[in-house]
Amino acid sequence: MPLSLCLIMALVFALKPPAVHAIDFARLRATLVLRFGPDRLPVLEQWQKTLSEINGLEDLAKLHRINTFINDNTRFLDDEQVWQQKDYWATPLQLIGRGQGDCEDLAIAKYYSLKNAGIEIAKLRLVYVRAQINQSGKLQTQAHMILAYYSSPLSEPLVLDNLVADIRPASQRNDLQPVFSFNHEALWSGVANDGPSSNGKQLTRWEDLQMRAAEEGMD
Repeated sequence: MPLSLCLIMALVFALKPPAVHAIDFARLRATLVLRFGPDRLPVLEQWQKTLSEINGLEDLAKLHRINTFINDNTRFLDDEQVWQQKDYWATPLQLIGRGQGDCEDLAIAKYYSLKNAGIEIAKLRLVYVRAQINQSGKLQTQAHMILAYYSSPLSEPLVLDNLVADIRPASQRNDLQPVFSFNHEALWSGVANDGPSSNGKQLTRWEDLQMRAAEEGMD
């Protein structure tokens, strides 16, 4: 094949809007009903519709739609109340099925949603932070997880969170102190973009969650 034609085909492929193809919704629906009953099916179907609607939008519009959808359709509850475990990372299907979860569950659901809506993995990071939270008039520090979005490798990240509803640049979230961040590709110390410190397989909870999500029908 002539080189010029190869380049044309590569450009056409690159410019084609990304498709939502990594979720087996038929399997997700069957699993949801089996585990949680049919009551949460409308939420799963609305999630599927939302992913389809945002597939061709700009990244920022995708962020706002997904951040709002996950926050609005989930009641915050800690793992011991939901899963009778001290620290459990739920898959997006489990979060939708229960309708409740903690910060890790919401951040992970946003990450998977945006990844499958066509945002590059390199632009998304799950970030473990120490958050300053006002409880009964006193500031307390507690472990927390948010999702960060980088429009480019050197850009300031935007923060998707359940503590603050609107999406803000990281510089406007002085209540958060990053500890480490990760995605499907790597693990970083803090949120620095000077190269990953290791691959994400060192996080056993993350590796386990990816396996469970894949079994349910999500890549």
